[in-house]
Amino acid sequence: MESKVNFAAVGAFVIVFTVALIAGVLWLSSGKYYRKSYDTYQVFMAESVAGLNLNAPVRYRGVDVGRVRRITLAPGNVEQVELTLDIERGTPVKEDTLATLQTQGLTGIAYVELTAGHRASPPLVARPGEPYPVIASAPSLMNRLETALPVLLADLTRVSGNLNALLDDENRRALKATLADLAMLSRTLAARSQAIDAALASGARTLDNAARVTAELPQLVARVERTADALDRMAGEVGAAGASGRAALDSAKAAFDGARGTLDGTRDDLRTFTGATLPEVRELVAELRALTATLRRAGDEVERNPSLLLRGRAPGKRGPGE
Repeated sequence: MESKVNFAAVGAFVIVFTVALIAGVLWLSSGKYYRKSYDTYQVFMAESVAGLNLNAPVRYRGVDVGRVRRITLAPGNVEQVELTLDIERGTPVKEDTLATLQTQGLTGIAYVELTAGHRASPPLVARPGEPYPVIASAPSLMNRLETALPVLLADLTRVSGNLNALLDDENRRALKATLADLAMLSRTLAARSQAIDAALASGARTLDNAARVTAELPQLVARVERTADALDRMAGEVGAAGASGRAALDSAKAAFDGARGTLDGTRDDLRTFTGATLPEVRELVAELRALTATLRRAGDEVERNPSLLLRGRAPGKRGPGE
């Protein structure tokens, strides 16, 4: 006996099950299942967003905090792409937060990375006339590389051209000759290493001797100072001797004057004194004058050349046949 199938009931069941499945998917995708709420933000990027798809993750310091809900060209500016982001409520989106397009590994799947703003920065809010708060964007790594790569290639081309101009045939020959001279110099130094070592050792001994002389220099200076003091004292003594000679001369003159007075008083004795004593007195006065002149000359010579007191007078030149 064949069982009868109610196709209307089966169709109604399939329709109800499909509607329930779609509603469940929408409910789960809306985040209500996890009891999460989202805030909507916008980002305007001036670079290509190739590889970025709808529902692509939005990450804050590497943590998933939302998804990309919409990707479209910015109205009124075809050079920018408008991204609409759903970000979990409570995410610290600040006024100085930046959105950057990143790629995940080698797959090329793109996502939006939010960089942390400063802790003291105020939260980002919508400005008048904006439907949602707008997060500022920053160029991605690939965009920076694409911008810097032409400049780098131009610099490399310029450097290569300069090197080619520098290393022409003449400069290469000069460089080769310089290298040959350096090799010859190295061989010469290696062959004379013993002489160089001996010269360095001699220089070290010379420095040691100079150090010893420098250490003994204060004592030598002290000796020279003592010698100079002795010469000063000797010069003073010679001056004193000259002064004594002058005093003796003055005394002789006084005695002569006294004798003259006595002669004036005694006429008779004057003839005797004039005949016998006066010549001796004259000789004494002449000798005293000669002594005084000699002392003066000696004092002058010592003042001009104090070394005479130590070395004496240089011997005179011998005559022919001596």
